[in-house]
Amino acid sequence: MSQYRSLSLSGKEWVFKREEPFVSAEDREQIKLLGEVTGANIWRDYISDSYLYPDLFSSDVWVKKNIIDTSEWETAWESDEAGAPDTMLSYLENWGDDTRVYFCCHADLIMETTWGVFKRAWKAFLFLESDAVLVGKKKKQALQFCEDGRLTLLMRAN
Repeated sequence: MSQYRSLSLSGKEWVFKREEPFVSAEDREQIKLLGEVTGANIWRDYISDSYLYPDLFSSDVWVKKNIIDTSEWETAWESDEAGAPDTMLSYLENWGDDTRVYFCCHADLIMETTWGVFKRAWKAFLFLESDAVLVGKKKKQALQFCEDGRLTLLMRAN
């Protein structure tokens, strides 16, 4: 059993091969789709051991309880500027570019990359799924990109 699955066989690779937003070949090589078991373990350990999809979260899940602040991502996403929203960057300013991050759409769709790659390719990631949660390995801060355009700044409980 492999830690990773083929992104091209998943049907999700197209989001990283678009002309707009452009993701370089070097960055694409660093975006990995986690295998089913590995992804399920990350979901269980970092997101929820009770719910498989973010739209099913009840109010007792840490993603709904541990909200530090909210902002919005949609204006930055729709702009011609490539940069990530300032709120996101300032909230995660202590993350190094080599910090391992997991973009968690649901229990069976989790991408692994680095914070540096995510910052450059964040617009492409948001084509994947709504209400995705971004967590960093061994980091307490997290983000949720809500379908309604809200960017929720979170603090993980565990």
